[in-house]
Amino acid sequence: MNIKTDMTVVTGRGQTSIPAELRKQLHLHKGKRLLWRRLSDSELHLQVLADREPDALAMLGFARRFRKTRTTASWMAELRAGEKK
Repeated sequence: MNIKTDMTVVTGRGQTSIPAELRKQLHLHKGKRLLWRRLSDSELHLQVLADREPDALAMLGFARRFRKTRTTASWMAELRAGEKK
């Protein structure tokens, strides 16, 4: 393993950049999960987590593309129509 150091700065919003070379080597992309552990007052351990399989809730958003959606007003009108009979 090549030991090379890079320095980044934390922004006012608590954000920092990951150096491009590290992003490429670790195959980091948008949405990649990172696990942070505090080791001491001045050390952190960062672990790149494996991509996880989509769960059922994530699939609901995908399935929304294939079904017609209705407004709340439409649902309420249908429910209230049954009350009038």
